[in-house]
Amino acid sequence: MDERVARHWAASEAIAIGHGGVAVVASATGMAPRRIGLGKHDLRGERSDKPLVNVRRKGGGRRPHEEVHPNLVPALLALVDPETRGDPESALRWTNKSTHALSAEMFDTHGIRVGDKTVARLLRENDYSLQAPSKTVEGKQHPDRDAQFKHINRRVADAAKRGLPFISVDTKKKELVGNFKNGGVEWQPHDTPELVDVHDFPHQAIGKAIPYGVYDVAENSGFVNVGTDHDTPVFAVTSIGAWWNLIGCKRYPDAKELFIAADAGGSNGYRSRVWKAELQRLADTHSIAIHVSHLPPGTSKWNKIEHRLFSFISINWRGRPLRTYETVVNLIGNTTNRGGLVVRAKLDKRRYPIGKRVSDKEMRSLNIEEERFHGDWNYTINPRGVAA
Repeated sequence: MDERVARHWAASEAIAIGHGGVAVVASATGMAPRRIGLGKHDLRGERSDKPLVNVRRKGGGRRPHEEVHPNLVPALLALVDPETRGDPESALRWTNKSTHALSAEMFDTHGIRVGDKTVARLLRENDYSLQAPSKTVEGKQHPDRDAQFKHINRRVADAAKRGLPFISVDTKKKELVGNFKNGGVEWQPHDTPELVDVHDFPHQAIGKAIPYGVYDVAENSGFVNVGTDHDTPVFAVTSIGAWWNLIGCKRYPDAKELFIAADAGGSNGYRSRVWKAELQRLADTHSIAIHVSHLPPGTSKWNKIEHRLFSFISINWRGRPLRTYETVVNLIGNTTNRGGLVVRAKLDKRRYPIGKRVSDKEMRSLNIEEERFHGDWNYTINPRGVAA
């Protein structure tokens, strides 16, 4: 088919399809929508004032930019090449890499006028795409990182074999409570979104919600204590104690040991004296030995509670303003997934002042038994009066 016949054929197909036919045919054939539109005008006789036979000679028409400027593609790829962008002398080192910026830079640097849409086409043809940075670099890893993970896995297997509780604990991200926008989208009637405040000013909030979670690995169940004051070691251990009183002691009535996996930092960090002193109080109160294993520094995202509990809580309340504490508790407590996750939540309005200290004398009174492998990360707190 010559140009005229192809134009008329494409136009007839678009007419047969009906509404949206031009876009469909243009997408399928690669023809310009304007070209198909002119064909429709020809077929309908709407261009009777112009000659019907309007066939471009072979090889006619505007040549592609990359043919007119053979160095266009190499120069463009040099601008977006990661090594070039990393060069402090690169013109685009400190600017946005949008197609408009690349178009302007092509003219400023190489004297080549090229539109932003052509830049986008050339990048796609050369296997470039829009991509966000990926958070995969963990930084300098501790030499015993893998060994500690294997140690924790052995602890999990041993606890499961003996029918003992093994819990993963951590504090979820703090949330402002009020009429504020919450990330994500939710199905709503058309044009009736949730109306929230324009600004998320902390002083306009009712308060902040501090969810401390306890995830039972074997039972695939979670418990979240929603605090309203401060995320302190006292709050962390109180939350674990609340889980034990409400769920743990009933689920494991004969257990005399409790295994805990926690992050290396935060309110349950391995350096915190208050954390260990509070665990001692918990061990004394319930006459249980508490085995603690901390994840290596910088590996908190591998904590099981993060991707087995907290992630599903975030999914459940996405797009929902957390206007009241009751809303927070109800959304957490109704979180589930296809794997059978069950979650309980409660509100804790008690005060947890910061700045508590544990003296050297108090530390010496703790009944702590450190393990041979990384005793700072792995230790057991026995009830006082029980030999270590």
